Amino acid sequence: MGSVRLCYATAYHSLIKPHACLPRFIMPGQPWHIIQYGNIRQAIFAASVDYQLVMAGRQDDSAIKAGLHVRNKHRGRYDFDQLIQVSPALTRFVHLNAYNDASIDFSNPQAVKALNQALLKQHYAILDWDIPAQYLCPPIPGRADYLHYIADLLSTANGGVIPLGECVKVLDIGVGANAIYPLIGHREYDWHFVGADIDPIALANAQRILDANGGLSEAIELRLQSSPTAIFKGIVPLDETFDLTLCNPPFHASLDDASAGTQRKWRNLGKNLSKGGSRNQAPMLNFGGQAAELYCEGGEEAFVSHMIFESAQIATQCFWFTTLISKAASLPAVYRALRNVNALTVKTIDMAQGQKKSRFVAWTFLNASQQRAWRSNHWQKAS
Repeated sequence: MGSVRLCYATAYHSLIKPHACLPRFIMPGQPWHIIQYGNIRQAIFAASVDYQLVMAGRQDDSAIKAGLHVRNKHRGRYDFDQLIQVSPALTRFVHLNAYNDASIDFSNPQAVKALNQALLKQHYAILDWDIPAQYLCPPIPGRADYLHYIADLLSTANGGVIPLGECVKVLDIGVGANAIYPLIGHREYDWHFVGADIDPIALANAQRILDANGGLSEAIELRLQSSPTAIFKGIVPLDETFDLTLCNPPFHASLDDASAGTQRKWRNLGKNLSKGGSRNQAPMLNFGGQAAELYCEGGEEAFVSHMIFESAQIATQCFWFTTLISKAASLPAVYRALRNVNALTVKTIDMAQGQKKSRFVAWTFLNASQQRAWRSNHWQKAS
């Protein structure tokens, strides 16, 4: 295939010639490639096999999703044939799109959930996963990316080696009904997790998922946050430490903001909200979401600023605090809050999935000596 691409590229560069001609490239063991240019409006390839070879190579290249972490299992195109094999329930949602590629309708919450179930079965051996209606159905590639990048963050304090196994303990703020971060994080790195949430229904569903998949209950613990205004308080006792915290905060400031965000997503999906319903009717969320998952007073700036304030109260009980930041406009307020609590090191890690840009902010209160001691006491002792 490499020689085919070389031939194709060589012919392409010959386009700089000022006259039209018909170069021929004869390569041992390969079909004859006839590439024409100028004002000769003829087929590029002499034989259909030539076209198929080159196009197959182009598809291989474009199949890598731009921006995803190199360890992300979802960098390639979804293989719907394999996904249907592991999860036949996906079959009824798969169709050919305008580009003649297999796909699903991402505006259909049932289709998105069926895709998630298949991905979790195929890549993470999560055989039984479901969420109640109208709860957040997370896009798995992006969730996996966050985990891989925070794994890299840990490695920077461990000689470039990602610490693995139960010696690494992670706190997920807002674990939700889907428990997606603990599920993927445990499968990928064998880390242990505590998942906290203010919603008892969400926690009950998350526990059902853990119980239905062998071995997860021993590695993932769920805790109810009884105070709707607290984040770490009441969840992290004085004698407990965490290597990481992570969070996907509610980033809207109100229900109206959340609805407007949903409408933007639907417009991006080519949906017309004015058809088939009242203009005042709340649009259906393709990824779902309860109120606490989508919005809070003050939006993500207020939520993360309060998280930062509480993190300072357990400054030496966690190595890295992290949180996703949906809006770049929120970063100045986040940095200001971090300065106010005297965080020693602050990092902003950019992530991308195609054209969608995202980021997370990480901070620590540990100095270099404390970081070395943490590594020795937590990660090297266990290895």
